[in-house]
Amino acid sequence: MARQHFCELNPNFLPEEDWKNSYFETILANPDNRLRWIELGAAKVGFILFGLESHRFLPRRRGVIFELYVRPDHRRQGAALAAATKAIAELKSAGLPNVQLEVMSGNRGAVTFWKSLGFEQATERYVLRIGN
Repeated sequence: MARQHFCELNPNFLPEEDWKNSYFETILANPDNRLRWIELGAAKVGFILFGLESHRFLPRRRGVIFELYVRPDHRRQGAALAAATKAIAELKSAGLPNVQLEVMSGNRGAVTFWKSLGFEQATERYVLRIGN
């Protein structure tokens, strides 16, 4: 399901061996990360990955939502809203000062969704691709 998610974000996504071999293992090995399946009935229709992250330079932590994905045929049924609301509540209960996330450039649906939950744009992120 994660591969489908990343292919929707970038149709040219080709997972490299390190991604195939260690993406979920690395996530699950960190006790600060939470991976929750989004279920409708008995079917797994998506996932949300969130957790706690240490500030790079200061002795504080923040909440982070890393990924939220719902299969296209199950969108607009409230599953993403329910998952995001639960994740935010869990992070809030940890006493964190804020919750952060990133949205892929051009993903207007995600921007609208997160803004509806009270998120505000705080930065823009740029990438210089220097490798293959």
